[in-house]
Order: sequence, then C-alpha cells, then structure tokens
Amino acid sequence: MSRNRMSGSGMSGSRAEAASARRSVVGRARRPQRSRTPLVVAGSVVLAVVALFAVYTSSTTGDAVASARYDVGDPGIGATAPDFVLPAAAGGGPAPTVRLSDYRGETVLLYFHEGLGCQPCWDQIRDLESDPGLLASVGIDQLLTITSGPQDLIAQKMRDDGLTAPALADTDLAVSAQWEANRFGMMGNSRNGHTFVLVGPDGVIQWRADYGGPPNYTMYVPGTQLLDDLRAARQAG
Repeated sequence: MSRNRMSGSGMSGSRAEAASARRSVVGRARRPQRSRTPLVVAGSVVLAVVALFAVYTSSTTGDAVASARYDVGDPGIGATAPDFVLPAAAGGGPAPTVRLSDYRGETVLLYFHEGLGCQPCWDQIRDLESDPGLLASVGIDQLLTITSGPQDLIAQKMRDDGLTAPALADTDLAVSAQWEANRFGMMGNSRNGHTFVLVGPDGVIQWRADYGGPPNYTMYVPGTQLLDDLRAARQAG
C-alpha cells in the first residue's frame, strides 16, 4: 500500500511538472514580440527625406533652374529667343514698332505682365525704373515690357503712372503665346502672368522666371529678389 501511494504520488508529481512545462511553453509563445513598426517608420522617413532631397536637387540644377518661387516655361535657358515685332504703346521712341532683333548686341530683359487691371504689374515697372543701377548691376542694358490690351489704353496707363520703359502692345497675345507667357497666370490663357526672360547679346536666352503661376499667382517681385534669383540661376548654370 505504501509503495502504491508513493507510486501514485510520483505520477502526480510528473503530471504536475509536465503541466508546468506546458504552461511555460504557452507563456513564452504568448509573450508579445518586440514590434518592428518603429524601425519600419524610421526607414520610411529616411527614404522620404532622401527622395525629397533628390527632387530638390534636380529642380535647382541643370539647364533650366526652377526656383520654389517660379516656373520655367519654353523657350527656356539656352534657346534662341524667337524674334518679334510689336507696336510701341509708349517709350519706343520715334519708331512705331519695336523688333527684338534690333537689340542684338545688348542684354535685354523682357517683362511679360498681365497689364491693365493689375496695379502691382505697373508698380513692378516703376520700381525697376526708379533704380537704374539695379538692372545695370547684372549687365542688363534694356527693359522691354509686353502686355495685352488696347494700345491707346496701355499708353494712357504709362503716362498716368509716369513710366518711360518701352511698353509693347501684344493685343492678340500672339507673341506672348509663342513665348508661353500666358501659361502662368491667374487669368488662364487669356492674359499674361508675370514672366521675366533675359536675352543675351547673341540672342540666346540666359535666364527665365515665370512667377505668375499657382499656388501664389505672384504679380510683383521685389527688385532685389529678382536679381537674387537671376544670380542664383547663373551660379547654378
């Protein structure tokens, strides 16, 4: 009897140990694994930063330097500037029309703007005229402004604001469309935006900035900022 009780006790002990071992295994199986989510998120962030840096680098180097402040339309940097002939509403001197190729040998800044109804556009001309040394400091010899609208109303606006730069009337937007200056503005294709194109003495485009597009639809750029963008593009090129 004593042997049987001992044997039963031993079997009970073995079963208890086996049950304890199973609970230990189950406990280890149920123990939560260390989450890898933070590592995955961190890796994704690093990849996103690298991708954004690559996009930024590609957008600020190369033949057409695109700043965060402006687009670059076509024709762009390195292209031969398409010639044009436009009537001079004001500032054209004795000649009733102005031809771009007449300025061959000079560095010309073309300013395509929205025109009538956009006072900041005229303020832009006024501020560029008020400091002749500003444009001269980057080698610009001549400023030509181009907008749509009736020639007589453009001439009247120039007189009212006391402006003297040549104001060319592109009434049907034919020249502006050829230069894609009416692609970057708040008025769709019906008006110009706020575009500057620098044409070198050889007739080749040295710089272009279309400021008038979304999301800001800029209609005025401080002169110092304009020249900073021009210098930055020259250095990157």
